[in-house]
This record gives sequence, structure tokens and C-alpha cells, in this order.
Amino acid sequence: MYNHIINEMKKHFPFTAIGAVIGIVFMYFSYTLSYKTAYNIFYILHPLHVLLSALVTASMYEFYKKGKINLLLLLFVGYVGSVGIATLSDSLIPYFGEILLDMPNRKIHLGFIEKWWLVNPLALIGITIAYFKPSTKFPHMGHVLVSTWASVFHIIMAIGKPIGFLQYAMLFTFLFLAVWVPCCMSDIVFPLLFVKDKHKL
Repeated sequence: MYNHIINEMKKHFPFTAIGAVIGIVFMYFSYTLSYKTAYNIFYILHPLHVLLSALVTASMYEFYKKGKINLLLLLFVGYVGSVGIATLSDSLIPYFGEILLDMPNRKIHLGFIEKWWLVNPLALIGITIAYFKPSTKFPHMGHVLVSTWASVFHIIMAIGKPIGFLQYAMLFTFLFLAVWVPCCMSDIVFPLLFVKDKHKL
């Protein structure tokens, strides 16, 4: 399983890096967006990220669990693996970068609390879809891309003024790590922790 995880992380490295570069370029031309506009876009992308993440995480558990599925455990894996890690990816890591760069409008946005009526039901919908029709490849690709853009708009909300090259380089690092590590953890590592028979992997 360790080798499988390392290989998956390597495969996702270039795709995530390209997504982060595109995000930084977009950020360069869009930092003048109003806080409200960036906020509204964030709350389109973040819930979509949660939906796709819940679908992939629950599907991975189903694919490798085989046999009878424990519905409560499926709900736990799908919810924590999507809402918990999407919050880390889209909000907490970008917010940490915003603090380090002393951005004027920095504020943490926890979707499962701030817009609980939108984010939490979408996680449940993703888990339900996975239960009846599990799928991983396309939803995972979409999940990684949408996560990148959600993180970008969380940062755009905080920028408030032009920033320099060094700050963009630091933001690239935070943006890359915010997507690469949490997304692979939620879609690959986390659900496999609950598969008791490791030979099935």
C-alpha cells in the first residue's frame, strides 16, 4: 500500500503543479475582484469540491471493501474524507498562507459551518451516488482541479492589493501543497485505512 500511495503522489505531482501555475496566473489578473465576487465564486467551487471528493472517497472505500458495506462507516469515510479534508485544502492551508503574507482581508471560511445548508447536503449526495454507482477516475480529476480553483478564490478574497513576485512564489507553494497532499490523502489514503484486508489493495 505504501508503494501504491507513493506512485499515486508522483503521478499527481505534474497535474497539480500545472493547475497551481494556472491558478497563480489567474490570481495575477484577478486580484482586483471584489471580496463579494470572490466569496460567491468560492462558494460555488468549494461545495462542488466537497461533492466530488465525497463521491471519490466513498467509491474508493466501496471498491476495495468488497462484500457487505457498512453504511455508517461509508458515511463516516465519505463525510470526513470530503468535508474535513476539503476544508483543510480550500480554507485552512490558504488561510495560513494569507497570515504569513499579512494579507489585509484574510479571513477563514469554513463552508460546513458558514454555509452548512449547502456543503453538508452535497457531501451526503456524493456519498449516496457512490453507494449506488461508485466512480473514481473522472470525479477525482475534477476534484483536484476544482480544489485548486477554490483555494485560489479563498486567497483572492484576502489579497486586497497588488503583491510582488516573491509573494506569488510563496502562494504557488501554498496552493500546490493545499491541493497535492490533502486531495491525494482524501481520495486515496484515507478510505484505504478502513479496508481491513490489505491483500485486496
